[in-house]
Amino acid sequence: MDPLQAVHLGPRKKRPRQLGAPVASTPYDIRFRDLVLFILEKKMGTTRRAFLMELARRKGFRVENELSDSVTHIVAENNSGSDVLEWLQLQNIKASSELELLDISWLIECMGAGKPVEMMGRHQLVVKRNSSPSPVPGSQNVPAPAVQKISQYACQRRTTLNNYNQLFTDALDILAENDELRENEGSCLAFMRASSVLKSLPFPITSMKDTEGIPCLGDKVKSIIEGIIEDGESSEAKAVLNDERYKSFKLFTSVFGVGLKTAEKWFRMGFRTLSKIQSDKSLRFTQMQKAGFLYYEDLVSCVNRPEAEAVSLLVKEAVVTFLPGALVTMTGGFRRGKMTGHDVDFLITSPEATEDQEQQLLHKVTDFWKQQGLLLYCDILESTFEKFKQPSRKVDALDHFQKCFLILKLDRGRVHSEKSGQQEGKGWKAIRVDLVMCPYDRRAFALLGWTGSRQFERDLRRYATHERKMMLDNHALYDRTKRVFLEAESEEEIFAHLGLDYIEPWERNA
Repeated sequence: MDPLQAVHLGPRKKRPRQLGAPVASTPYDIRFRDLVLFILEKKMGTTRRAFLMELARRKGFRVENELSDSVTHIVAENNSGSDVLEWLQLQNIKASSELELLDISWLIECMGAGKPVEMMGRHQLVVKRNSSPSPVPGSQNVPAPAVQKISQYACQRRTTLNNYNQLFTDALDILAENDELRENEGSCLAFMRASSVLKSLPFPITSMKDTEGIPCLGDKVKSIIEGIIEDGESSEAKAVLNDERYKSFKLFTSVFGVGLKTAEKWFRMGFRTLSKIQSDKSLRFTQMQKAGFLYYEDLVSCVNRPEAEAVSLLVKEAVVTFLPGALVTMTGGFRRGKMTGHDVDFLITSPEATEDQEQQLLHKVTDFWKQQGLLLYCDILESTFEKFKQPSRKVDALDHFQKCFLILKLDRGRVHSEKSGQQEGKGWKAIRVDLVMCPYDRRAFALLGWTGSRQFERDLRRYATHERKMMLDNHALYDRTKRVFLEAESEEEIFAHLGLDYIEPWERNA
Protein backbone atom coordinates (compact mmCIF):
# COMPACT_ATOMS: atom_id res chain seq x y z
CA MET A 1 0.00 0.00 0.00
CA ASP A 2 1.29 3.46 -0.88
CA PRO A 3 1.99 5.33 2.38
CA LEU A 4 0.22 8.33 0.90
CA GLN A 5 -3.05 6.43 0.84
CA ALA A 6 -3.00 6.44 4.62
CA VAL A 7 -2.90 10.25 4.72
CA HIS A 8 -6.36 11.78 4.93
CA LEU A 9 -6.88 14.55 2.42
CA GLY A 10 -9.93 16.12 4.02
CA PRO A 11 -12.51 18.10 2.03
CA ARG A 12 -11.21 19.47 -1.25
CA LYS A 13 -10.93 23.23 -1.65
CA LYS A 14 -10.51 25.16 -4.83
CA ARG A 15 -7.41 27.31 -5.10
CA PRO A 16 -6.01 29.52 -7.84
CA ARG A 17 -3.14 27.97 -9.77
CA GLN A 18 -0.08 30.24 -9.55
CA LEU A 19 2.78 28.24 -11.05
CA GLY A 20 6.01 30.16 -11.12
CA ALA A 21 5.19 32.38 -8.16
CA PRO A 22 8.16 32.78 -5.84
CA VAL A 23 6.01 32.12 -2.80
CA ALA A 24 3.26 29.51 -2.55
CA SER A 25 -0.03 31.37 -2.48
CA THR A 26 -2.87 29.07 -1.39
CA PRO A 27 -6.10 29.38 0.60
CA TYR A 28 -4.70 26.91 3.14
CA ASP A 29 -3.45 28.09 6.50
CA ILE A 30 0.32 27.78 6.96
CA ARG A 31 0.88 26.11 10.32
CA PHE A 32 4.64 25.57 10.16
CA ARG A 33 6.20 28.85 9.10
CA ASP A 34 9.79 27.92 9.95
CA LEU A 35 9.82 25.32 7.15
CA VAL A 36 9.72 26.31 3.50
CA LEU A 37 9.64 23.30 1.19
CA PHE A 38 10.46 22.77 -2.47
CA ILE A 39 9.56 19.42 -4.03
CA LEU A 40 11.90 18.42 -6.84
CA GLU A 41 10.15 17.20 -9.99
CA LYS A 42 13.18 15.25 -11.27
CA LYS A 43 12.45 11.48 -11.40
CA MET A 44 9.07 12.17 -9.82
CA GLY A 45 6.97 13.57 -12.62
CA THR A 46 4.66 16.57 -12.88
CA THR A 47 1.47 14.84 -11.78
CA ARG A 48 2.89 13.24 -8.61
CA ARG A 49 4.70 16.45 -7.69
CA ALA A 50 1.47 18.46 -8.03
CA PHE A 51 -0.36 15.91 -5.89
CA LEU A 52 2.30 16.02 -3.15
CA MET A 53 2.40 19.81 -3.17
CA GLU A 54 -1.38 19.97 -2.81
CA LEU A 55 -1.39 17.40 -0.03
CA ALA A 56 1.42 19.08 1.92
CA ARG A 57 -0.30 22.46 1.70
CA ARG A 58 -3.53 21.00 3.03
CA LYS A 59 -1.57 19.71 5.99
CA GLY A 60 -0.32 23.23 6.80
CA PHE A 61 3.12 23.14 5.15
CA ARG A 62 4.44 26.01 3.09
CA VAL A 63 5.48 24.68 -0.32
CA GLU A 64 7.09 26.83 -3.01
CA ASN A 65 6.23 26.37 -6.67
CA GLU A 66 9.77 27.42 -7.60
CA LEU A 67 13.06 27.32 -5.77
CA SER A 68 13.76 30.61 -4.00
CA ASP A 69 16.10 31.97 -1.33
CA SER A 70 13.43 31.35 1.31
CA VAL A 71 13.42 27.57 0.78
CA THR A 72 14.84 25.65 3.75
CA HIS A 73 14.19 22.06 2.64
CA ILE A 74 14.43 20.38 -0.77
CA VAL A 75 12.47 17.13 -0.92
CA ALA A 76 13.28 14.60 -3.65
CA GLU A 77 12.31 11.08 -4.69
CA ASN A 78 14.72 8.45 -6.06
CA ASN A 79 17.56 10.99 -6.04
CA SER A 80 20.80 11.09 -4.05
CA GLY A 81 22.15 14.29 -2.56
CA SER A 82 24.67 14.41 -5.40
CA ASP A 83 21.82 14.19 -7.94
CA VAL A 84 20.09 17.16 -6.35
CA LEU A 85 23.28 19.23 -6.32
CA GLU A 86 23.86 18.40 -9.97
CA TRP A 87 20.32 19.54 -10.79
CA LEU A 88 20.89 22.80 -8.91
CA GLN A 89 24.09 23.40 -10.85
CA LEU A 90 22.36 22.81 -14.18
CA GLN A 91 19.77 25.41 -13.15
CA ASN A 92 22.62 27.82 -12.43
CA ILE A 93 21.41 28.04 -8.82
CA LYS A 94 23.72 28.53 -5.87
CA ALA A 95 22.68 26.38 -2.90
CA SER A 96 22.96 27.56 0.67
CA SER A 97 25.16 25.43 2.93
CA GLU A 98 22.24 25.32 5.40
CA LEU A 99 19.80 23.83 2.87
CA GLU A 100 18.41 20.44 3.93
CA LEU A 101 18.25 17.75 1.24
CA LEU A 102 15.64 15.16 2.23
CA ASP A 103 14.04 12.03 0.86
CA ILE A 104 10.30 12.06 0.15
CA SER A 105 9.83 9.57 3.00
CA TRP A 106 10.40 12.43 5.46
CA LEU A 107 7.56 14.50 3.99
CA ILE A 108 5.24 11.48 3.89
CA GLU A 109 5.95 10.81 7.58
CA CYS A 110 5.33 14.49 8.34
CA MET A 111 1.97 14.44 6.60
CA GLY A 112 1.03 11.20 8.31
CA ALA A 113 1.86 12.75 11.71
CA GLY A 114 0.18 16.05 10.81
CA LYS A 115 3.32 17.95 11.84
CA PRO A 116 7.06 18.06 11.05
CA VAL A 117 8.87 14.96 12.32
CA GLU A 118 12.50 14.78 13.37
CA MET A 119 14.96 14.48 10.49
CA MET A 120 16.75 11.17 10.95
CA GLY A 121 19.72 9.72 9.08
CA ARG A 122 17.41 7.62 6.91
CA HIS A 123 15.74 10.81 5.63
CA GLN A 124 18.86 12.70 4.61
CA LEU A 125 20.09 12.48 1.04
CA VAL A 126 23.74 11.52 0.99
CA VAL A 127 26.24 13.56 -0.99
CA LYS A 128 29.07 11.26 -1.99
CA ARG A 129 32.57 12.42 -1.31
CA ASN A 130 34.76 13.00 -4.36
CA SER A 131 31.70 12.90 -6.60
CA SER A 132 31.06 16.55 -7.34
CA PRO A 133 29.17 17.11 -10.60
CA SER A 134 31.13 18.29 -13.61
CA PRO A 135 31.19 22.08 -13.93
CA VAL A 136 28.68 23.51 -16.40
CA PRO A 137 29.95 26.41 -18.54
CA GLY A 138 28.70 29.71 -17.21
CA SER A 139 27.36 28.22 -13.97
CA GLN A 140 28.37 29.09 -10.45
CA ASN A 141 30.22 26.63 -8.28
CA VAL A 142 27.67 24.96 -5.96
CA PRO A 143 28.98 24.21 -2.48
CA ALA A 144 27.75 20.94 -0.99
CA PRO A 145 25.35 21.24 1.95
CA ALA A 146 26.67 20.30 5.36
CA VAL A 147 26.16 16.53 5.00
CA GLN A 148 28.23 14.33 7.30
CA LYS A 149 30.39 11.73 5.64
CA ILE A 150 29.55 8.13 6.33
CA SER A 151 31.51 6.87 9.33
CA GLN A 152 33.42 3.60 9.41
CA TYR A 153 31.92 3.03 12.86
CA ALA A 154 28.38 1.63 13.20
CA CYS A 155 27.98 3.63 16.42
CA GLN A 156 28.12 6.83 14.34
CA ARG A 157 25.49 5.62 11.87
CA ARG A 158 21.75 5.24 12.34
CA THR A 159 20.74 1.82 11.06
CA THR A 160 17.04 1.01 11.13
CA LEU A 161 15.34 -2.12 9.86
CA ASN A 162 14.57 -0.26 6.63
CA ASN A 163 17.31 -1.84 4.51
CA TYR A 164 17.51 -0.41 0.98
CA ASN A 165 20.29 -2.79 -0.03
CA GLN A 166 19.10 -6.20 1.12
CA LEU A 167 20.15 -7.92 -2.10
CA PHE A 168 23.75 -6.95 -1.36
CA THR A 169 23.69 -7.39 2.43
CA ASP A 170 22.10 -10.85 2.23
CA ALA A 171 24.97 -12.03 0.02
CA LEU A 172 27.61 -10.45 2.27
CA ASP A 173 25.99 -11.94 5.38
CA ILE A 174 26.14 -15.43 3.81
CA LEU A 175 29.83 -14.95 2.98
CA ALA A 176 30.54 -13.63 6.49
CA GLU A 177 28.76 -16.58 8.06
CA ASN A 178 30.70 -19.03 5.91
CA ASP A 179 33.99 -17.44 6.98
CA GLU A 180 32.87 -17.53 10.62
CA LEU A 181 32.08 -21.24 10.32
CA ARG A 182 35.56 -21.71 8.85
CA GLU A 183 37.05 -19.48 11.58
CA ASN A 184 38.46 -17.02 9.02
CA GLU A 185 38.13 -14.06 11.38
CA GLY A 186 39.66 -11.34 9.19
CA SER A 187 37.57 -12.08 6.11
CA CYS A 188 34.45 -12.54 8.23
CA LEU A 189 34.88 -9.10 9.83
CA ALA A 190 35.46 -7.47 6.44
CA PHE A 191 32.17 -8.85 5.09
CA MET A 192 30.31 -7.98 8.30
CA ARG A 193 31.53 -4.37 8.27
CA ALA A 194 30.65 -3.97 4.60
CA SER A 195 27.17 -5.38 5.16
CA SER A 196 26.72 -3.15 8.20
CA VAL A 197 27.53 0.07 6.36
CA LEU A 198 25.27 -0.84 3.41
CA LYS A 199 22.37 -1.46 5.81
CA SER A 200 22.72 2.10 7.10
CA LEU A 201 22.48 3.80 3.70
CA PRO A 202 19.32 5.87 3.10
CA PHE A 203 19.40 5.00 -0.60
CA PRO A 204 19.72 1.87 -2.75
CA ILE A 205 22.96 1.06 -4.57
CA THR A 206 22.12 0.98 -8.29
CA SER A 207 25.56 1.46 -9.85
CA MET A 208 29.20 1.27 -8.82
CA LYS A 209 29.29 5.07 -8.80
CA ASP A 210 27.00 4.93 -5.77
CA THR A 211 29.72 3.14 -3.78
CA GLU A 212 32.21 5.99 -4.08
CA GLY A 213 33.20 7.44 -0.72
CA ILE A 214 31.51 4.68 1.29
CA PRO A 215 33.88 3.19 3.91
CA CYS A 216 34.51 -0.51 4.60
CA LEU A 217 34.04 -1.55 0.96
CA GLY A 218 37.27 -3.26 -0.08
CA ASP A 219 38.12 -4.52 -3.56
CA LYS A 220 36.64 -7.97 -2.86
CA VAL A 221 33.37 -6.52 -1.60
CA LYS A 222 33.11 -4.10 -4.53
CA SER A 223 33.65 -6.99 -6.91
CA ILE A 224 30.73 -8.82 -5.28
CA ILE A 225 28.52 -5.71 -5.45
CA GLU A 226 29.39 -5.23 -9.12
CA GLY A 227 28.51 -8.85 -9.84
CA ILE A 228 25.10 -8.45 -8.19
CA ILE A 229 24.40 -5.24 -10.13
CA GLU A 230 25.23 -7.01 -13.41
CA ASP A 231 23.69 -10.45 -12.76
CA GLY A 232 21.06 -9.84 -10.10
CA GLU A 233 22.73 -12.33 -7.74
CA SER A 234 26.08 -13.14 -6.18
CA SER A 235 27.87 -16.11 -7.70
CA GLU A 236 30.09 -16.28 -4.58
CA ALA A 237 27.11 -16.46 -2.20
CA LYS A 238 25.36 -18.96 -4.48
CA ALA A 239 28.44 -21.19 -4.39
CA VAL A 240 28.49 -21.04 -0.57
CA LEU A 241 24.81 -22.00 -0.34
CA ASN A 242 25.57 -25.07 -2.46
CA ASP A 243 28.71 -26.00 -0.52
CA GLU A 244 28.32 -29.28 1.38
CA ARG A 245 30.45 -28.16 4.33
CA TYR A 246 28.50 -24.91 4.75
CA LYS A 247 25.13 -26.68 4.57
CA SER A 248 26.24 -29.31 7.07
CA PHE A 249 27.70 -26.80 9.55
CA LYS A 250 24.56 -24.64 9.29
CA LEU A 251 22.41 -27.66 10.01
CA PHE A 252 24.51 -28.97 12.89
CA THR A 253 24.92 -25.60 14.64
CA SER A 254 21.17 -25.00 14.38
CA VAL A 255 20.89 -27.52 17.23
CA PHE A 256 20.90 -25.79 20.63
CA GLY A 257 24.22 -26.59 22.34
CA VAL A 258 26.20 -27.49 19.22
CA GLY A 259 29.24 -25.31 18.47
CA LEU A 260 31.89 -25.30 15.76
CA LYS A 261 34.07 -28.01 17.32
CA THR A 262 31.21 -30.47 17.55
CA ALA A 263 30.01 -29.59 14.05
CA GLU A 264 33.53 -30.16 12.72
CA LYS A 265 33.72 -33.54 14.47
CA TRP A 266 30.38 -34.72 13.06
CA PHE A 267 31.27 -33.51 9.57
CA ARG A 268 34.62 -35.34 9.63
CA MET A 269 32.82 -38.48 10.79
CA GLY A 270 30.77 -38.32 7.59
CA PHE A 271 27.43 -37.18 9.03
CA ARG A 272 25.25 -34.97 6.85
CA THR A 273 21.82 -35.29 8.49
CA LEU A 274 20.54 -34.87 12.05
CA SER A 275 18.60 -38.12 11.92
CA LYS A 276 21.79 -40.11 11.32
CA ILE A 277 23.51 -38.30 14.19
CA GLN A 278 20.63 -38.98 16.60
CA SER A 279 20.49 -42.65 15.68
CA ASP A 280 24.23 -43.28 16.09
CA LYS A 281 24.72 -45.12 19.38
CA SER A 282 28.43 -44.29 19.59
CA LEU A 283 27.83 -40.55 20.06
CA ARG A 284 27.40 -38.93 23.46
CA PHE A 285 25.42 -35.70 23.81
CA THR A 286 25.49 -33.02 26.51
CA GLN A 287 22.28 -32.19 28.39
CA MET A 288 22.02 -28.98 26.36
CA GLN A 289 22.33 -30.91 23.08
CA LYS A 290 19.77 -33.47 24.22
CA ALA A 291 17.32 -30.63 24.87
CA GLY A 292 18.27 -29.12 21.51
CA PHE A 293 17.33 -32.33 19.69
CA LEU A 294 14.21 -32.92 21.79
CA TYR A 295 12.70 -29.49 21.06
CA TYR A 296 14.42 -28.94 17.72
CA GLU A 297 11.36 -28.11 15.59
CA ASP A 298 10.20 -25.43 18.03
CA LEU A 299 13.63 -23.94 18.62
CA VAL A 300 14.59 -23.76 14.95
CA SER A 301 11.40 -21.82 14.15
CA CYS A 302 11.45 -18.08 14.76
CA VAL A 303 10.00 -16.51 17.88
CA ASN A 304 7.58 -13.76 16.82
CA ARG A 305 6.83 -10.57 18.75
CA PRO A 306 3.51 -11.73 20.30
CA GLU A 307 5.35 -14.81 21.62
CA ALA A 308 8.19 -12.63 22.92
CA GLU A 309 5.70 -10.34 24.69
CA ALA A 310 4.01 -13.38 26.25
CA VAL A 311 7.40 -14.64 27.51
CA SER A 312 8.15 -11.15 28.85
CA LEU A 313 4.98 -11.21 30.93
CA LEU A 314 5.86 -14.69 32.19
CA VAL A 315 9.33 -13.54 33.23
CA LYS A 316 8.11 -10.35 34.92
CA GLU A 317 5.42 -12.22 36.85
CA ALA A 318 7.97 -14.70 38.20
CA VAL A 319 10.68 -12.12 39.01
CA VAL A 320 8.44 -9.70 40.95
CA THR A 321 7.09 -12.65 42.97
CA PHE A 322 10.50 -12.92 44.64
CA LEU A 323 11.87 -9.40 44.12
CA PRO A 324 9.01 -6.86 43.92
CA GLY A 325 11.23 -3.87 43.11
CA ALA A 326 13.10 -5.56 40.26
CA LEU A 327 13.31 -4.06 36.78
CA VAL A 328 12.98 -6.47 33.85
CA THR A 329 13.92 -5.27 30.35
CA MET A 330 13.66 -7.21 27.11
CA THR A 331 16.93 -6.76 25.24
CA GLY A 332 18.44 -8.11 22.00
CA GLY A 333 16.75 -7.81 18.63
CA PHE A 334 13.26 -7.31 20.05
CA ARG A 335 14.42 -4.15 21.86
CA ARG A 336 15.80 -2.97 18.51
CA GLY A 337 12.34 -3.29 16.95
CA LYS A 338 12.67 -6.67 15.26
CA MET A 339 9.49 -8.67 14.80
CA THR A 340 11.17 -12.10 15.01
CA GLY A 341 14.19 -13.70 16.66
CA HIS A 342 15.66 -17.04 17.67
CA ASP A 343 15.45 -16.39 21.41
CA VAL A 344 14.31 -13.77 23.91
CA ASP A 345 16.83 -12.01 26.19
CA PHE A 346 16.09 -10.20 29.44
CA LEU A 347 18.16 -8.00 31.74
CA ILE A 348 17.12 -8.05 35.40
CA THR A 349 18.29 -5.60 38.05
CA SER A 350 17.01 -4.06 41.27
CA PRO A 351 17.83 -0.80 43.09
CA GLU A 352 16.98 -2.36 46.45
CA ALA A 353 18.28 -5.93 46.23
CA THR A 354 21.09 -7.13 48.45
CA GLU A 355 23.97 -9.09 46.95
CA ASP A 356 22.49 -12.30 48.35
CA GLN A 357 19.07 -11.55 46.86
CA GLU A 358 20.69 -10.94 43.48
CA GLN A 359 22.53 -14.26 43.62
CA GLN A 360 19.41 -16.22 44.63
CA LEU A 361 16.83 -14.66 42.30
CA LEU A 362 17.45 -16.74 39.15
CA HIS A 363 17.52 -19.93 41.23
CA LYS A 364 14.18 -19.07 42.82
CA VAL A 365 12.60 -18.12 39.50
CA THR A 366 13.71 -21.29 37.72
CA ASP A 367 12.60 -23.47 40.67
CA PHE A 368 9.22 -21.73 40.51
CA TRP A 369 8.89 -22.53 36.78
CA LYS A 370 10.01 -26.12 37.42
CA GLN A 371 7.19 -26.56 39.94
CA GLN A 372 4.73 -25.21 37.37
CA GLY A 373 5.99 -27.60 34.69
CA LEU A 374 7.23 -24.74 32.49
CA LEU A 375 10.98 -25.38 32.74
CA LEU A 376 12.18 -27.62 29.90
CA TYR A 377 15.92 -26.90 30.27
CA CYS A 378 18.04 -24.74 32.56
CA ASP A 379 21.73 -23.89 32.83
CA ILE A 380 22.77 -21.21 35.33
CA LEU A 381 26.23 -19.64 35.12
CA GLU A 382 27.13 -18.02 38.42
CA SER A 383 28.49 -14.49 38.61
CA THR A 384 32.23 -13.97 38.45
CA PHE A 385 31.89 -10.23 38.87
CA GLU A 386 34.30 -10.22 41.81
CA LYS A 387 37.03 -10.96 39.24
CA PHE A 388 36.22 -7.84 37.25
CA LYS A 389 38.96 -5.20 37.39
CA GLN A 390 38.64 -3.24 34.17
CA PRO A 391 36.87 -3.63 30.79
CA SER A 392 38.20 -6.37 28.55
CA ARG A 393 40.31 -5.48 25.53
CA LYS A 394 38.48 -8.19 23.54
CA VAL A 395 35.45 -6.82 21.70
CA ASP A 396 33.57 -10.15 21.92
CA ALA A 397 34.43 -10.98 25.52
CA LEU A 398 31.65 -12.48 27.66
CA ASP A 399 30.62 -10.53 30.74
CA HIS A 400 30.87 -11.64 34.37
CA PHE A 401 27.19 -11.32 35.27
CA GLN A 402 25.11 -14.23 36.52
CA LYS A 403 23.09 -15.59 33.61
CA CYS A 404 20.68 -18.36 32.86
CA PHE A 405 20.12 -20.18 29.54
CA LEU A 406 16.63 -21.65 29.43
CA ILE A 407 14.05 -23.41 27.36
CA LEU A 408 10.56 -22.50 28.58
CA LYS A 409 7.21 -24.04 27.75
CA LEU A 410 4.99 -21.23 26.47
CA ASP A 411 1.28 -22.02 26.56
CA ARG A 412 -0.37 -20.85 23.37
CA GLY A 413 -3.21 -19.40 25.41
CA ARG A 414 -0.83 -16.71 26.68
CA VAL A 415 -0.02 -15.54 23.14
CA HIS A 416 -2.29 -12.75 21.90
CA SER A 417 -2.04 -13.60 18.21
CA GLU A 418 -3.78 -15.86 15.74
CA LYS A 419 -0.44 -16.63 14.11
CA SER A 420 1.77 -17.55 17.03
CA GLY A 421 3.91 -20.14 15.23
CA GLN A 422 2.33 -23.07 17.12
CA GLN A 423 2.13 -26.54 15.66
CA GLU A 424 -1.35 -27.93 15.05
CA GLY A 425 -2.61 -30.12 17.84
CA LYS A 426 0.01 -28.80 20.24
CA GLY A 427 -0.95 -26.40 22.98
CA TRP A 428 2.51 -25.02 23.70
CA LYS A 429 5.82 -24.07 22.15
CA ALA A 430 9.38 -24.43 23.45
CA ILE A 431 11.08 -21.01 23.55
CA ARG A 432 14.76 -20.18 24.13
CA VAL A 433 15.16 -17.57 26.88
CA ASP A 434 18.29 -15.94 28.34
CA LEU A 435 18.15 -14.14 31.70
CA VAL A 436 20.96 -11.86 32.90
CA MET A 437 21.14 -10.54 36.46
CA CYS A 438 23.32 -7.47 36.94
CA PRO A 439 24.09 -5.10 39.83
CA TYR A 440 21.98 -1.94 39.68
CA ASP A 441 24.96 0.40 39.27
CA ARG A 442 26.03 -1.53 36.14
CA ARG A 443 22.60 -1.61 34.49
CA ALA A 444 23.31 1.05 31.84
CA PHE A 445 26.43 -0.74 30.57
CA ALA A 446 24.73 -4.14 30.65
CA LEU A 447 21.65 -2.82 28.85
CA LEU A 448 23.78 -1.24 26.14
CA GLY A 449 25.82 -4.42 25.66
CA TRP A 450 22.89 -6.85 25.63
CA THR A 451 20.80 -4.74 23.23
CA GLY A 452 23.20 -5.20 20.29
CA SER A 453 23.45 -5.51 17.44
CA ARG A 454 26.65 -7.52 17.44
CA GLN A 455 28.37 -5.28 14.90
CA PHE A 456 27.11 -2.12 16.60
CA GLU A 457 28.63 -3.26 19.92
CA ARG A 458 31.90 -4.25 18.27
CA ASP A 459 32.25 -0.86 16.62
CA LEU A 460 31.23 0.98 19.80
CA ARG A 461 34.03 -0.70 21.72
CA ARG A 462 36.46 -0.23 18.84
CA TYR A 463 35.54 3.46 18.70
CA ALA A 464 36.06 3.83 22.45
CA THR A 465 39.51 2.23 22.18
CA HIS A 466 40.87 3.88 19.03
CA GLU A 467 39.17 7.29 19.05
CA ARG A 468 38.72 8.08 22.76
CA LYS A 469 41.47 6.03 24.46
CA MET A 470 38.81 4.38 26.62
CA MET A 471 37.78 0.80 27.34
CA LEU A 472 34.12 -0.21 27.22
CA ASP A 473 32.32 -3.47 27.89
CA ASN A 474 29.11 -4.69 29.55
CA HIS A 475 30.41 -3.74 33.01
CA ALA A 476 32.00 -0.29 32.78
CA LEU A 477 33.68 2.51 30.83
CA TYR A 478 37.29 3.21 31.74
CA ASP A 479 39.23 6.32 30.70
CA ARG A 480 42.83 5.17 30.15
CA THR A 481 44.17 8.74 29.99
CA LYS A 482 42.64 9.89 33.30
CA ARG A 483 42.82 6.37 34.78
CA VAL A 484 39.28 6.59 36.14
CA PHE A 485 36.00 4.73 35.70
CA LEU A 486 33.25 6.91 34.23
CA GLU A 487 29.90 6.41 35.94
CA ALA A 488 26.64 6.30 33.98
CA GLU A 489 22.99 6.04 35.00
CA SER A 490 21.73 5.58 31.44
CA GLU A 491 22.79 4.65 27.93
CA GLU A 492 22.58 8.32 26.99
CA GLU A 493 25.30 9.15 29.53
CA ILE A 494 27.60 6.47 28.09
CA PHE A 495 27.23 7.94 24.60
CA ALA A 496 27.90 11.41 26.05
CA HIS A 497 31.10 10.19 27.77
CA LEU A 498 32.26 8.87 24.38
CA GLY A 499 31.42 12.15 22.63
CA LEU A 500 28.80 10.41 20.46
CA ASP A 501 25.29 11.42 19.48
CA TYR A 502 22.81 9.11 21.15
CA ILE A 503 21.60 6.28 18.92
CA GLU A 504 18.15 4.89 19.76
CA PRO A 505 17.90 1.08 20.15
CA TRP A 506 15.84 0.78 16.93
CA GLU A 507 18.67 2.54 15.08
CA ARG A 508 21.31 0.00 16.13
CA ASN A 509 20.43 -2.74 13.62
CA ALA A 510 23.91 -2.76 12.12
